[in-house]
Amino acid sequence: MLNVSSMNVPGDSPVTGGQKTLGLTSAISLAGPKPTDLQRTKELEDILREYDVYESEEELAQRLEVLSSVNALVKEWIRDVSLRKNMPPSVAETMGGKIYTFGSYRLGVHTKGADIDTLCVAPRHVDRSDFFGSFFEMLKEKPQATDLRAVEDAYVPVIKMKWEGIELDMLFARLALKEISDAQDLREDNLLKNLDPKCVRSLNGCRVTDEILRLVPNPESFRLALRAIRLWAKRHGIYSNVLGYLGGVSWAMLVARTCQLYPNAAAATLVHKFFLVFSKWEWPQPVLLKQPENCNLGFPVWDPRVNVSDRYHLMPIITPAYPQQNSTFNVSLPTRAIMQEEFKKGLEITDEIMLGKTIWHKLFEPPNFFGKYKHFIVLIASAATAEDQLEWYGLVESKIRHLIMILERNPHIERVHANPESFPPLDPKEEKLKCMWFIGLGFAKTDNLNIDLTFDIRSFTDAVMMPAVSTNVWKEGMNIDAKYVKRKQLNQYLSSDILNKHKRMSSQGVVSSTGTGAVGIPTANGAFVSPIGVQSDVTLLHVSKKRPFIPTASDPWNKKVRMKDQPTLSGSPDLFSLSPHSEDSNSGNVDDSSSGMSVDSIPVGPGSTPMSSEDMELQPPSSQQQQPPPAQLSTLRLPETGEKPPSFPSPSHSPSPNPCPPIREQRRLPSEELQDIRTPDPTQLFFPPGSIKLTLLK
Repeated sequence: MLNVSSMNVPGDSPVTGGQKTLGLTSAISLAGPKPTDLQRTKELEDILREYDVYESEEELAQRLEVLSSVNALVKEWIRDVSLRKNMPPSVAETMGGKIYTFGSYRLGVHTKGADIDTLCVAPRHVDRSDFFGSFFEMLKEKPQATDLRAVEDAYVPVIKMKWEGIELDMLFARLALKEISDAQDLREDNLLKNLDPKCVRSLNGCRVTDEILRLVPNPESFRLALRAIRLWAKRHGIYSNVLGYLGGVSWAMLVARTCQLYPNAAAATLVHKFFLVFSKWEWPQPVLLKQPENCNLGFPVWDPRVNVSDRYHLMPIITPAYPQQNSTFNVSLPTRAIMQEEFKKGLEITDEIMLGKTIWHKLFEPPNFFGKYKHFIVLIASAATAEDQLEWYGLVESKIRHLIMILERNPHIERVHANPESFPPLDPKEEKLKCMWFIGLGFAKTDNLNIDLTFDIRSFTDAVMMPAVSTNVWKEGMNIDAKYVKRKQLNQYLSSDILNKHKRMSSQGVVSSTGTGAVGIPTANGAFVSPIGVQSDVTLLHVSKKRPFIPTASDPWNKKVRMKDQPTLSGSPDLFSLSPHSEDSNSGNVDDSSSGMSVDSIPVGPGSTPMSSEDMELQPPSSQQQQPPPAQLSTLRLPETGEKPPSFPSPSHSPSPNPCPPIREQRRLPSEELQDIRTPDPTQLFFPPGSIKLTLLK
C-alpha cells in the first residue's frame, strides 16, 4: 500500500488549534471569514444566479418525482425477476432494490438541464443480463422513457435515456446480499467482496461522491465554491475528461482539498485559495483527500511504486474510496499546460477581486479561442440518421485526445489546443447530421519548414474507424473528415454569430508561428469506401512570408521542391475520407492578409513533377525519441514507379529507458502565498515514442 502520511503540502509548521483535521495534512489556516470575505461571497452567489446555474423549486421537484418513479419501477422489476426465478410471492416482495444518485446531482451542484447519474442496485439473484434484458424491455414499454440506448459493452455498462424529459444515465451493480433495503449504505468496503470488476466500477461513482462529502469540513461552502469553479472551467474550455482536461469528479476533489486546507473559509476565499494552491502545485505530486486504504480484496489500486504505468500520470488526482484510482489518467502534456495557464490567470483575477479592484464577471469571461490561433484542424463527424448520431459522435470525441498526443510529439508544433465545445454545421439543411471540433495549432518559430501531418491524421482516423468497423459500430453514412484551415477561413465552417461572440467575450493574444512552413493533410477521396487498403492523396500547404508561392504547369514546385512520387504512408488500411483545406475559387490560393502570409495548395501524387532522391532526406529521431530497428528503417525510402508504397510503423508508447522516479513527498503550502513551489521538468515524466519524419528540402 502506498504510504502518503508524510506527503504534505509545502509550507510552514502545521496549524491545528484543536480542530479536527480532514485530509492528509493539517490546515494552512483556521481563520474564519472577515466581513469583506462574506461580502465577496454574497457577490459570487449573485453572479452565479445571473449565469442561471441554479434550478427553480419546480425543476428540483420534477427531478425528485422522476427519481421516485424510476425507483418504484426498479422495485417492480426486481420483484418480477424474483417471481420468474421461482421465488414465493411473499419472498419476492421483500427483495427490495434501490436507485442511488452520484455525480453533480448527489454533490448538490448540478445545473439546469444537467443529466442525473444513477445506480441501480439489485440483490445477488439478479444479474446484468436481466438489467440489459428484461429491465430494458420494461423501459421500452413506458411512454415516459424516450431516447433509450443500452451500452452493454462499455467499460462501465450503462443505459441512457430521458424520463419525462430529464436525461438519466443508469449503471447497474448487484451485491452479494439476499435483499437490498432502502437503508443500505454503499460505503462499506466489505460489500465489494466477490463482486465482478464491472460491478465494482459501477459502485465506485456513488462511493467516491459520498466520501468526498464526508471529507469536506463545510459542505455548503464547498458546494458554492465548486459551482463557481465548474462554471469557470466550462467557460474556459477545460471541463472535459474525455478530451484530456478534468471532469466533474476531478474538479470536485480539487475544491475539496482546498476546503481541507482552509476549513473555516468562506466560499469566495475558497475560490481564491483554489487558484493559489493549484497554480503553484508541483505536479505530478498526487492530490489525495485521505490516506489510501488497502482492503486486500484483490482489486488494482493507484500506486506508482507497484504499477509502472502510474508513474507516467501527469496530473494524478486520486479518488478517496477503495479501490483508489487516478481520475485524470487522460491528461496529456498539452492539456496540462493549458490548465496550468488558466490556473495562473485565475489567480491574477481573483487577487484583484478579493482586493475589490474588479468583479466576478471577469473570472467567468471565456478566452477568445478562435482569435488566439491562426492555424486549426477541423474534425467533422457525420452520420446519416439521428439514431446513429449519438453513438458515432461519442466514439469520435473519445479519440480526439489521441490526436492531441500525436500532434504534441511533432517537434515543429509548440501548442496543441483542443476546444471541447462541439459545433453544428454552418448549413442546418445539410442531408447528413454533422458535428465539428476545432484544434488550434501553434508552430515553432522557424524558416522554410515543411510539416507533413498526413501520418498524424491517418493514425487518428484509424484509431476511430478500425475499432468501429471491427465491433460493428460503423454503419453506412458514418464518416470522419479532417481539414486544415486558417483563421480567416473559419467563416466557412462557423456562423458569424459564433465568431463574433467569441471575439466579443475576450481579447486574448494570438498564438502562431512567425516562420514559414508547410502542413500536409490528406485530401478527400469521395464517399466512404470499403476498408481495404485504399490510399488517400496528400495536400501540402506551403506557408511563406516572402512572396506568393504560385505553381506553374512546367514547375509545380516553383523551383523549391521536386518530387518523384507521393511518399504514401500506409501501415494500416485507409478506413476514412479526409477533405482538403478551403481554397480561393479563382486562384487556388488562400491569403491571410492580416498576417502577411500566403498559403498555397500543391497537389502531391500521381502526375506530379519527378523529384530526385537527393531532394528528399530522412530527419533523424530527436534525443527523446526511440530509434526504430534497422528492419523498419530499411523500408523508409521513395518508391519506384509502380512499386507498392512503403509501410511505416504506427506510433506507440515506448517505455522510457529512465523510468520516472517515485512520487515525491507533498510538503505543506507556505502561508506566504506559495511562491517557492516549482514545476518539475515534463521530460522526466513523459517520453514520446520514436518516429521518423520526411523533410522536403529546397
